[in-house]
Amino acid sequence: MKEFYLGVDVGSVSSNFVLIDSDKKVYKKLYLRTIGQPIKVMKEGMAKLKESCPEDTKILGVGATGSGRQLASIMVGADIVKNEITAHAVASLDYCPDVKTVLEIGGQDSKIIILRDGVVYDFAMNTVCAAGTGSFLDRQAGRLNIPIEEFGAYALRSTAPVRIAGRCAVFAESDMIHKQQTGQSLEDIINGLCQSLVRNYLNNLAKGKQIETPIIFQGGVAANVGIVKAFETELNAKIIVPENYDVMGAVGAAILAKEEVEKKGYTTFCGFDMINHDFRARSIECGGCPNICEVVEILDDDKVLARWGDRCGKWSNTIVDKEKTAVKEKLEKLTKEKILVG
Repeated sequence: MKEFYLGVDVGSVSSNFVLIDSDKKVYKKLYLRTIGQPIKVMKEGMAKLKESCPEDTKILGVGATGSGRQLASIMVGADIVKNEITAHAVASLDYCPDVKTVLEIGGQDSKIIILRDGVVYDFAMNTVCAAGTGSFLDRQAGRLNIPIEEFGAYALRSTAPVRIAGRCAVFAESDMIHKQQTGQSLEDIINGLCQSLVRNYLNNLAKGKQIETPIIFQGGVAANVGIVKAFETELNAKIIVPENYDVMGAVGAAILAKEEVEKKGYTTFCGFDMINHDFRARSIECGGCPNICEVVEILDDDKVLARWGDRCGKWSNTIVDKEKTAVKEKLEKLTKEKILVG
């Protein structure tokens, strides 16, 4: 029998799925585009995992992270739900126990995590401006008619990089167009863009923070060798890019799930049959007070599985109470059947 722990990282641009074994080695990983349909991509990812795994596969625990972690946790029955900072830090520490700095740039946001003695000491996130994120680089690669996979290689062939305004995505694109019109080469323009985005990252997210080595760079943008080179130049330090740089959040979630299940002795994983359920989301507006909260409901057919978004707990607490009762009943059943994990 094959036994694994599952980590799910649902983001705005990509949704990542990772299976790790008892030694925390990655057995399988999936990197899927979310394309604004997290429920659809969750079912697609779970279906692909089921197809690619041996029939005797057993999932011992599940962890969820990312901006869509609440939705993912409900759909798969996650044992633990953690924010991206925690998940990325855990994965980085497992890969490099001495890591001091984690640079992470994803599709729609970027973050920096400062670790000291294996603990998150400080962090910062940028979720406001798209400049420097994967989606912005995707857009520029498309506009220049260059495959995003080759974007970084163009930067490395530069002989005289030009200076691009990188503080704002709109200004950066406008500046790139201007440089093209003046006859600058694509290689120099792309290299200039990589350098400006790294400067922007360091001047904003890393401002006032002491960046020490070892430094790990992860997130989808870590595949861009031009950005990696620009970071090494600006920081005058070696940048480590892990093998699973693109799914480190999911790796961290899986490791956290392993620790949680070993501690409590059972899993709440719903099973791969969740792909056959009719999950859907809807919003309702609560007029119970002047806050007028937008409450998000997750339904399976007509059954409400979860609610969140209310400030007072009027809507969400009823679901939490039901979840606690369901978990208690499942634990009692597992105890009777003597199939507790560990």
